[in-house]
Amino acid sequence: MRGTTVERVLETSEFIKVGGTQTKKVNIRLISATNKDLAVEAEKGTFREDLLYRLNVFTIKLPPLRERENDVIILAEYFMKLFSQKLGKHIKGMTDEFAEQLQNYPWKGNIRELKNIIERAVILSQEKVLSVDLLPYEIQSGRYVVSGKTNSPYDLIVFERLHIQKVLMTTHWNKTEAARLLNISISTLYRKIEDYMLSPVE
Repeated sequence: MRGTTVERVLETSEFIKVGGTQTKKVNIRLISATNKDLAVEAEKGTFREDLLYRLNVFTIKLPPLRERENDVIILAEYFMKLFSQKLGKHIKGMTDEFAEQLQNYPWKGNIRELKNIIERAVILSQEKVLSVDLLPYEIQSGRYVVSGKTNSPYDLIVFERLHIQKVLMTTHWNKTEAARLLNISISTLYRKIEDYMLSPVE
């Protein structure tokens, strides 16, 4: 835009195109989002106060995902269908335990974290229903039931080794993709491969 500012567009709905001479008028509705308190940021001088007043016509406060338990499963089912279609899979649903673990998890990364977890579960799934074993162990309760018994905390090491091995096999030992799915750095993955003595021949 030339000869105009963002503030002018917001206030008058008019602008001049780059290279143009005539004023254009637009009929738009601007929606902006932030995870910060802009009033506080304006007081600190890190956000322009005049721009805040122009943007702050109608405010909707959206609680974090951990405070919207009923939305977790709705969003999870949406992402499940989205990635199932994208990956050419025919996943029809999720087990009750899978859904319960999703609802109990605090979701510090909000919807983005949920999306990544469901994408990984769909990629790893070999069945038509998502089961709890497809979730990273940190989302689970911290105690695991295998073959009818509750394992000790030491068994988490065994579980992690098997989980990393499964992800590596799924990605055909593409370590960059495996690290992304495991939500760890590539250096951490290399260290765990060495610690657990994993190899493609297993």
